[in-house]
Formats: sequence, structure tokens, C-alpha cells
Amino acid sequence: MGDTDDKHLAALRSYWKRHQAFPSMAKLCEVVGLASTSSVFALVGRLVDAGFLERTEGRIAPSRRFFARPVLGSVRAGLPEPEGQEEPDSVLTIDDYLIDDPNRTVLCRVRGDSMQDAGLLDGDLVVVERNSPTKAGDIVVAVVDNEMTVKTLRLSPQGSFFLEAANPAYAPIHPVGSLEIVGVVTGSFRRHRR
Repeated sequence: MGDTDDKHLAALRSYWKRHQAFPSMAKLCEVVGLASTSSVFALVGRLVDAGFLERTEGRIAPSRRFFARPVLGSVRAGLPEPEGQEEPDSVLTIDDYLIDDPNRTVLCRVRGDSMQDAGLLDGDLVVVERNSPTKAGDIVVAVVDNEMTVKTLRLSPQGSFFLEAANPAYAPIHPVGSLEIVGVVTGSFRRHRR
């Protein structure tokens, strides 16, 4: 794909972000800045061939690659180092990175500071895989004595499970009645700027 197609793809991505759909071919001329529907058909053909769009029931739809973002490589959090290069053809979607099974995955918003030492801060979203095998040491979303929380699952020397915060200000939670694991936390994310 050339720079012109990249510009048109950027316009399509912006339009999709605002509307969650593509307009008619005639309206697409306006969206991507092309003069004729034949030019739009040719562009769509190139984007389908490149894997960014797919044809479904006579319409165009975004493919997974449409939502992928380039991976720039790694960046040091310590002392600066020479600028990394974007890895050729290395793209990734957030779903590909964070979600193994979309049918069992839910998101939960973290409230409070009890898991701050595990890197889960107030307002973060955790990715939770339901019906997943759990073991001591997993961070889980659980319902303990009819209250939901996110904590680390621990096993006492006596063989009973309890929940432990990742902040020394909070005591471990030993269930009085029931402990049900909603799912295992497989990832998290936060937005730093609005």
C-alpha cells in the first residue's frame, strides 16, 4: 500500500470510530476525498487485498487488521536509548493481546487502592476470564460472602482458600460463608489522558 492508501485508510478508521459503520459507496467518496465511486471501488479492492477490509453480504466491513496498531518495538523505562524502529508488518490489536477467549471474557472496573502493589489502580479496567481454572497466586474477581472484590487467591496451611490484598493497609479476607471465583484477571489497562 502506498502513502495515499494509508491516508484513505486513516480516514476510514476515523469515520468508523465516530459512526461504528461505513456509509454508502457514494458517501465514501466524500469521506476519503475521492472524486468518483469507481476510485472508491478500486481503493476498497486494494484494502480488501491488503487485509484491512472484507466483503460481507455485499457490504464492506472492517477486518481484525483494520483495528491493529503498529508495534514500535520496546521502549526503555529507565535511561533513554537510541530510538527503536517500527517492526515491519508487526501489528497487534488490543483484543489479540489481552483476550484469549472472547466468549468467556468480561471487563471490570477497579475501585479503591487495595491492589495497588499489584499494579491495579483505582479506575483501571481488568480483563477477567470466567470459568477459567484457578490456582493459589492468581489475581481473581471473586464474590466473598455476597460481596464482589478483586484480590489475590491464597491457600492457607490448613487448606482453605482466602483472598489477599496487594496493599499492606488491608487485612486478608477469610470467607465466613461462601467464596465464588467469578474469573481470573488476565490483564489490565488504563487511560492516562482524556
